[in-house]
Amino acid sequence: MKLPRRKFLHLAASAAVLPVLPRVARAQAYPTRPVRIIVGYAAGGGADILARLIAQWLSERLGQQFVIENRPGAGSNIATEAVVRAPADGYTLLLVAPANTINATLFDNLNFNFIRDIAPVAGISRSPNVMVVNPSVPAKTVREFIAYAKANPGKLNMASGGNGSSPHLSGELFKMMAGVDMLHVPYRGGAPALADLFSGQVQVMFDNLNSSIEHIRTGRLRALAVTTAVRAETLPDTPTVGDSLPGYEVSVVNGLGAPKNTPPEIIDLLHKAINASLTDPKNKERFAQLGLVPMSMLPTEFAKLIADETEKWAKVVKFSGAKPD
Repeated sequence: MKLPRRKFLHLAASAAVLPVLPRVARAQAYPTRPVRIIVGYAAGGGADILARLIAQWLSERLGQQFVIENRPGAGSNIATEAVVRAPADGYTLLLVAPANTINATLFDNLNFNFIRDIAPVAGISRSPNVMVVNPSVPAKTVREFIAYAKANPGKLNMASGGNGSSPHLSGELFKMMAGVDMLHVPYRGGAPALADLFSGQVQVMFDNLNSSIEHIRTGRLRALAVTTAVRAETLPDTPTVGDSLPGYEVSVVNGLGAPKNTPPEIIDLLHKAINASLTDPKNKERFAQLGLVPMSMLPTEFAKLIADETEKWAKVVKFSGAKPD
């Protein structure tokens, strides 16, 4: 039977819409129950504070509770694997942190491939580490510090909160690019590392800015430089490491991820909600207080950043011989 042209076109148009309707309905319905954001660190730390801000924003914008679940351990791998193994339905999300790009090389036998198994949802923030020294160190600039380190090879101790952490590898990248020999002294967390930096048992640390900022302001530590490509608003008079060591750049990047095969319309909904929150003046002010810079990125852009960071840290891990604690 030959259909009239008008009727045929009407039926064809209707058929084209049919596959779209379930996806649209699913996105409009999501979320219908609480959503977990799994964080690979203990409560109270910088990652946890950021995750709780995100959870509050998403709860307000999407009308369901977004709750934080802390699963520390194994350099955040426990949390990541929990999300990898979760249903790809948008109800289990991951706070993406620098460890995710470092661990791909640091650990030999992970049960997942982060780039393959986690779908990027949104970049959220970037922040600097800061190169700080005990005031007894005579160097006042990065160039002076490099000269001092080269004149005293192997005699300077560089602290970090643990092997394979962002502060540790920030220092290893510095050693690699500056050609200096310093002894890495890992601690079980940033607090004991800072305590020994205050006392002078170690001389330098590439610490998270929000951990060191008050000690810099009180003079207990001297800031030589921040690790990002541009100066930090909270330390406007402090230069970047790259000013003295061209090409050096380290950002502490955080974002949100989901299990692979999470429906793209759910990822799009979450991405748009986060980006809208990042432009809110109150949220921008809160970020500034924490030393964070909002990072509005498409999921594809965030995916590229993750791939680039993974490649970058692979070189540093191999150069340094870093091993997990």
